[in-house]
Amino acid sequence: MRISVFGLGYVGCVSAACLASMGHEVVGVDVNPVKADMINAGRAPIVEERIGELVERAVRDGSLRATTEAAEAVAWSAVSLVCVGTPSAPNGSLSTTYLERVAEQIGRSLRAGHVVVFRSTMLPGTCAELLVPILERSSGLRAGVDFGVAVNPEFLREGTSVRDFFAPPKTVIGESDEASGDVVAALYEELPGEVFRVPIPVAEMTKYADNAFHAVKIGFANELGAVCQALGLDSHRVMDVFLADRKLNISPAYLRPGFAFGGSCLPKDLRGLVYAARMADVSVPLLSHVLPANEAHLQRAFDLVTAPGRRRIGLFGLSFKPGTDDLRESPMVELAERLLGKGYDLRIYDANVSLSRLMGANRAYIAERLPHLEDLLGDSVEEVLDHAEVCVVGCTDPAVLAALEALEDTNGAYDAYGTNGTGGSGGSGGSGGSGGSGGKVIVDLVRMPGAATHRDRRDYVGIGW
Repeated sequence: MRISVFGLGYVGCVSAACLASMGHEVVGVDVNPVKADMINAGRAPIVEERIGELVERAVRDGSLRATTEAAEAVAWSAVSLVCVGTPSAPNGSLSTTYLERVAEQIGRSLRAGHVVVFRSTMLPGTCAELLVPILERSSGLRAGVDFGVAVNPEFLREGTSVRDFFAPPKTVIGESDEASGDVVAALYEELPGEVFRVPIPVAEMTKYADNAFHAVKIGFANELGAVCQALGLDSHRVMDVFLADRKLNISPAYLRPGFAFGGSCLPKDLRGLVYAARMADVSVPLLSHVLPANEAHLQRAFDLVTAPGRRRIGLFGLSFKPGTDDLRESPMVELAERLLGKGYDLRIYDANVSLSRLMGANRAYIAERLPHLEDLLGDSVEEVLDHAEVCVVGCTDPAVLAALEALEDTNGAYDAYGTNGTGGSGGSGGSGGSGGSGGKVIVDLVRMPGAATHRDRRDYVGIGW
């Protein structure tokens, strides 16, 4: 395939050389003539393991060349890969100057059937809201009809980027249409790893999820190292044990959005670790902000529950996690306490929670936080469901999920978030009407099985999806 690669920095140069070595015909494009001249002389403009030999061989074989002329490169190629930088602006926002400039250049020479692929890191919405309009305006063509657009984030680490290119952890293709996605997939068909073909905004966000998590991992390890050193411990021995746990620590566990954490361990132990750091005069800003972040997430749930203005709330689930009756520091207990404090009419169902079975610290905790729990607990799913105008899903009990999944979509007759004006008033202690046909709102904190389709319903909202 004939490919033009815009931007001959680390990502562009590696992409161009590796694609050429796979049998594609590649022309690199850069505004800096020095970079273009170096490529044409068979020399890499960057320092990177194996890149020199790949560039030299590809140029010698005639599969790689470079130019400063964007128009010639676009006209010659079937696909354009955009690999220009997106540096931070002084206020932390993303600078899209180079992206816009390249989109304009490509658009002026765009022909029907061409596919433009953005590899640059950019925030969700950048492609559809900024770059596609530039391409359409400068070309007079329509994206998805006359030409294709895709986002293909790179996962290359400087120093090992050639190895990463040929052995990617995954290939992500954000496609505007299936045909464009097919073209991008064909570029990498020889490479290993799972291929994800997703909507363009999902592809844009994936790179941020990766990099943010990598930064959090580094920050976590370094803060833990500082605490260990202050306590006279070898942090690497601690982390060797930590990393051996592939069930919880190095695994997908806890990495899907849901409700706040709680229970008798995580909050207590985080407080203890932060306290130990403070006593040792060690600053741990990342660890210190985990509990406040969890608190903000709990407040997010409260805001979702109260947004419809309805007063009758059904809380499904009370323990801090499924399969237990442990109520200590449960975020569901905290949510219930806040709702009661604001005068909401609350009923609760949790098949695992029975006052007669609660003992010791568990019973003492709930007696202090929800002293009238006996009056709030319903005997059945149906009892709480009949009471509720807003159903808060905080458990994965099959009986609860089945009853809630069976609720019919009210087709916007009861719009929880005010977009059609049928929501009730719900002042403190009042009883907002049921609005329209009297449908219920579902606030999902656990991601119900039907969440992917429910997201389009006006009577449903998930806390993080």
